[in-house]
Amino acid sequence: MTSLKVLSLCAAVVALAGCMGSEQEDLQQWMVEERTKVRPSIPPITEPKKFTPQAYTEGDAFEPFSIQKLTQALRRDSAQPSTSGLIGPELARRKEALEAVPLDAMAMVGSMNRSGQPVALVRVDKLLYQVRVGNYLGLNYGRITRINETELALREIVQDAAGEWIERVATLELQERSK
Repeated sequence: MTSLKVLSLCAAVVALAGCMGSEQEDLQQWMVEERTKVRPSIPPITEPKKFTPQAYTEGDAFEPFSIQKLTQALRRDSAQPSTSGLIGPELARRKEALEAVPLDAMAMVGSMNRSGQPVALVRVDKLLYQVRVGNYLGLNYGRITRINETELALREIVQDAAGEWIERVATLELQERSK
């Protein structure tokens, strides 16, 4: 029985060796053929551009940070009409308490008439304030111009993109209580 096992093992090895040689040679030959067919195509590198240095000719030009240029700019700015007429009075007056609170932190919760004058009720941090036309609210020098039952209108003074002081209208609308 052991001789039968050895004989079958030898037959299997011979069969495998016979099959392996021919396939391996075919495979090797195919690999060589494919390698000769494929040639990488690498484009040649273009010549670098010739650098030609340029002479600096702006040395005699006007220096941008000279005292002359700065004084000319200051004279030109002072000759233009200033917008301090809009912001000047606001800076000179005493600020009111609600000017330290941004408008988005305030809520108008009601309105009423006192002595024939409209009064708005404004809630800030769970506290109620009574405000009238002429009072100031918010961080942008907002002065109340109109109060009605549903909103109060403000005239704010803000800087635009160019740095100029301009007026804009803002409103605080009546907020219904959420339950």
